[in-house]
Amino acid sequence: MAQHWQEILPIDRYIVAADGLLHEYDRKVLTFLYQPLIGSTCLSLYMTLWAELEENRLWSDSSTHHLLMNLLGLNLKDIYEARLKLEGIGLLKTFVKTDEGDRSFIYELVPPLTPEQFFLDGMLNIFLYRKIGKNHFARLKRFFSDQQMPKEKEYQDVTRAFQDVFASATPGSLQYLQGISEEMEQEENQHFIGRYDSKPIQIELNTFDFDLLIAGLNESLVPKKSLTQKVKEVISNLAFLYNIDPIQMKNIVLSAVNESSEIDMEELRKGARDWYQYVNQDQLPSLIERTQPAAQQVQNDEPKTQEEKLIRYLETTSPLRVLKDLSGGGEPSKSDLQIIEEVMFKQKLLPGVINVLIQFVMLKTDMKLTKGYVEKIAGHWARKQIKTVKEAMDLAKNEHRTYIGWTDNKKAGRPSKQKTIRKELIPEWFEESPEEGNAAAQTNKSEDDEAKKRAIEEKLKAFRK
Repeated sequence: MAQHWQEILPIDRYIVAADGLLHEYDRKVLTFLYQPLIGSTCLSLYMTLWAELEENRLWSDSSTHHLLMNLLGLNLKDIYEARLKLEGIGLLKTFVKTDEGDRSFIYELVPPLTPEQFFLDGMLNIFLYRKIGKNHFARLKRFFSDQQMPKEKEYQDVTRAFQDVFASATPGSLQYLQGISEEMEQEENQHFIGRYDSKPIQIELNTFDFDLLIAGLNESLVPKKSLTQKVKEVISNLAFLYNIDPIQMKNIVLSAVNESSEIDMEELRKGARDWYQYVNQDQLPSLIERTQPAAQQVQNDEPKTQEEKLIRYLETTSPLRVLKDLSGGGEPSKSDLQIIEEVMFKQKLLPGVINVLIQFVMLKTDMKLTKGYVEKIAGHWARKQIKTVKEAMDLAKNEHRTYIGWTDNKKAGRPSKQKTIRKELIPEWFEESPEEGNAAAQTNKSEDDEAKKRAIEEKLKAFRK
């Protein structure tokens, strides 16, 4: 992903448009259903853009991003990242035009899903449930629903039909209509102001290997024609939501086939959810950013040095994948996942920074994630406002003596005054900082350290791919 300053500048102009009318009720939907998933900054950006639209109009006046920065009290980087989240969750479409070096944008606001669409979405409702918990989720469902009006048998429908109330025009009046026929037609390049049905989130089908899934299914049990476009869309969403590969998905699809050899999509959703909760001890997935939102490495050029390759890897890989790579492809334990998840949400560290933390701690503590140690370092990085992979790596280099002391203090129960020779592994990117002095640099020449380097090379093969 490119840096925000490559994509947007304060002098760039923008116009706000609306893909259909936004209603007052949408504010409640955005506040209570979307805000827990995207955060208050994203909601503030959406509401500010909405306010720029005139009442019952679909276009705003042109503005600069510098004005938007002043209105929100945010820097351009935060606005850009909030914009990406709004795009990803389906609330914003962005169009750009470059004319002789001048760049202008159209931000098209997309109405949120209706409460019914949201709670039956199959993806957003799962993330919301995981985010706010069972009790608050049930409270929101009650808030956005009501009892149906009772229609008892003793009530009879006496509503009159159109033809019972109105009569057709007489032949003479048709001459008047012929004179205004052109006015009745809609003019070119115009469309009526109104509200259209919002589309739910849909994961692209090419992200899932349907060929492998079909190859594993028995044609006599699951005919190819049963894998309709709608079924494929549901499978693609479920695979993303629950991290299900085609081999695992095969059994879930088989369990959802009904007596007519068709795939029941509700059973498919239920089967995927039951499988995930069985594997993860009744937990549901959380909505997290997949990779680092602002990579330091210039993405137009391929990384050349080993450090640049590692930075690219940490920026473009999810924390779950890094844990798997460190385990040689094995599934991380539930306790390790809980530690990382809590740090991400409580300390608000970005995925790339989390990846550096995972690599640093695992190789410093004999491939173990100790909760207290991880949280202490994560808290330090959060207070230092570490946002990028490079910043995290540099801080780890400069502060590693302090971090070693934290592990010693935990083992001894008191401050350790004696300088010990550490035997733990260190990440490949790790180097002594200039502040450590020449003494540490000289010890690297010893035969013991040469052996240590060889050991590191072997240990890092699992995730240096």
